[in-house]
Amino acid sequence: MTPRAYIMRLGGIVLSVAAFAVIGASFSEEVWSEIGRFGARDPGVRSGPAGAGGPFESGLTATEGRAFGNGRAQFEEVQSVQGQEIVSDTELGLGPRFNLDSCAGCHAQPDIGGTSPFVNPQVEVAKKEGADNDVPSFIKKDGPVREARFKFNPDGTPDGGVHALFTITGRRDASGCSLHQPDFRAAVARQNVVFRIPTPLFGAGLIEAIDDDTILANLQAHSATKQSLGIRGRANKLTGRPNTSGNDGTITRFGWKAQNKSLEIFSGEAYNVEQGVTNDLFTQERDEAPACLFNATPENRTNFEATDPLEVPSDVVKFAVFMRFLAPPTPAPDNQSIVRGRKLFSDVGCAMCHTPTLHTGKSAVEALRDKDANLYSDLALHNMGPGLADDVSQGNAAGDEFRTAPLWGLGKRIFFLHDGRTKDLVEAIQAHAGFGGGQYVPSEANQVVGHFNRLNEIDKHHVLNFLRAL
Repeated sequence: MTPRAYIMRLGGIVLSVAAFAVIGASFSEEVWSEIGRFGARDPGVRSGPAGAGGPFESGLTATEGRAFGNGRAQFEEVQSVQGQEIVSDTELGLGPRFNLDSCAGCHAQPDIGGTSPFVNPQVEVAKKEGADNDVPSFIKKDGPVREARFKFNPDGTPDGGVHALFTITGRRDASGCSLHQPDFRAAVARQNVVFRIPTPLFGAGLIEAIDDDTILANLQAHSATKQSLGIRGRANKLTGRPNTSGNDGTITRFGWKAQNKSLEIFSGEAYNVEQGVTNDLFTQERDEAPACLFNATPENRTNFEATDPLEVPSDVVKFAVFMRFLAPPTPAPDNQSIVRGRKLFSDVGCAMCHTPTLHTGKSAVEALRDKDANLYSDLALHNMGPGLADDVSQGNAAGDEFRTAPLWGLGKRIFFLHDGRTKDLVEAIQAHAGFGGGQYVPSEANQVVGHFNRLNEIDKHHVLNFLRAL
């Protein structure tokens, strides 16, 4: 049987590739034999309900529930330059440079608070309201939402900052503003541009509520096994190491390099960097060309005149509340293949970094207090080798280090890795391996990927079924 005939045959048996992960355990011996012959394949985005996007079902007070709904509504709000007086149903503050005009546009899959959707809204926003933007070559309608960073300045010194894709030039609510987009064509030609995609936000409140001591104790656990696998650290003899806040030394945990301490800082920075909205945490415009400044700053701030207490906080606080009370995703029900895949995931060593569960501490919010967070991450930095390195340093994270990405909700994700380079789980797993060259050291995942590669094809597929069940 040819590979094409095999794929068609599978399609007829399971109805769709997306159903593969859910009903894989019911396959006949003949079909499993075909899988073993032609190789394990990513089952693809899991079908069925989103299983995410709502608040915690228990533990929130009535007021906290209202605050969640209020925060979600604000998270979905679309920004314009000068607000709804010019563009209806919008809030002021967009630009002068930006990547998109709403939080929910980036965090959309499989529901609000997730990650890149199937159709990239950045293509449409480039010309919205008459804007005069070119769409960079690395932004595709069927590709991931991306932000772009330049690795180096023209003089060769490190850059690493976000260079916004678009400007408000030409928009009907930004008359008189004239700004040039960054020269992305030249940056691509010089291989000087790297990308980040939106991180899913489900269960973020649980991540925020994990005590530092819990993270550190987990890093010290199974040290002999981790060392034998080449999973190492450079600080305090820990296996792996966290990123930390520069002043108080506590563990930071949000963002691809764990560069942000709290959900509020994460929100404020994203509001300013991604949409160009100045706020109580980031008060200056990122481009202060006089002809492009239309509003007093900070454009979004605490509303001391509000009569409803829930309307007093700024959008940054509302975003943080929404994320804090956003429930973790619901996994698919277990079957034999998923159970087998979960065991193999641990056996090959994936769970040494992708820790299945960390426990929260004494949070002031009952829904977050003393709970298991099944995030599949140690929240620490690990060296991923030159293949994934982006030459961007943030806090303690070097150019080849990344936070272990939480895997809950993986079954519904479309794009993988920090830059969204692949939609294929097998490719994402293989990209974890990399060998040293120049200033880089080998990826800490090399031996684990080797163990995965030595599994037979059926067992590999059990692992993929397990991951797509998360």
